[in-house]
Amino acid sequence: MLIYILEDEENIRELEAFAMKNSGYDAMCFESSGDFYKALEKQLPDLILLDIMLPGDDGLTVLTKLRGDERCAGIPVIIISAKTTELDRVKGLDLGADDYLCKPFGVMELVSRVRARLRTSDRKSEYTFAEITLSEESRAVTVNGRAVELTYKEFELLKLLISSPGTVFERDYILDKVWGYDSSGRTLDVHIRTLRSKLGECGRYIVTVRNVGYKLEKGG
Repeated sequence: MLIYILEDEENIRELEAFAMKNSGYDAMCFESSGDFYKALEKQLPDLILLDIMLPGDDGLTVLTKLRGDERCAGIPVIIISAKTTELDRVKGLDLGADDYLCKPFGVMELVSRVRARLRTSDRKSEYTFAEITLSEESRAVTVNGRAVELTYKEFELLKLLISSPGTVFERDYILDKVWGYDSSGRTLDVHIRTLRSKLGECGRYIVTVRNVGYKLEKGG
C-alpha cells in the first residue's frame, strides 16, 4: 500500500511518514502541491494524508481537484489540520474528505484511521473502464456485455491496470505485483499481447509506454 503525505511542516511530515512505514506502508512525502501533482501523474496512491495550510494550492483546493479528477476521485483522503473548528471539519468533509484529524494528533489514532479507510477502500470488487467490466468476486470480465475468458495471470494483469486508469505501471512493478517473483520481461510482453487479443477492439486501451511499462487509457 502506498500513502502520499502532503504536509509542509517538516517535523509533522516526518512523524506521519515514520508512522506509515512502521505500520508496513510505503510513504512518499511532499511539501507543496506542485510536486504532489507531478507524482500523481506517474503513480496513484492508495490513500492521501492532506494538510490544509500549504504553499501553492491549499489543501481544500487540492481536495477539490482530486474529487473532480476521474483518476483520483476514489482515493481515500484524510485531512490532518490545525484548523480545528466544527466549521472547518464540516467544510473539509463536505468537499469530499473521507476523514478529518485535528492537530496535534496521536500516532496510534492516525494509524487506526488509515487502516479503517484502507479496509473500506479494499471492498471495491468491480471495475469498469470504457466497455470493459471486471468483477473480482466472480472473477469475470466482460467487453460490451460479452464474457471474455482470461487465465489467472491475465485477469490479475487487467485488474492492476483497470484499478488505476491512466497510471503508468513500470514493468518491474507489474512483474512483482502480478507474478510475485523474478520473471522476464518477455513473460509480461506475451501476456500483454494475449490480453489485448482477447479484449478485441478494447485491447487498444492497453497502451505501451516505451522503456517504462504499460497503462490503461482511452485513445491508446
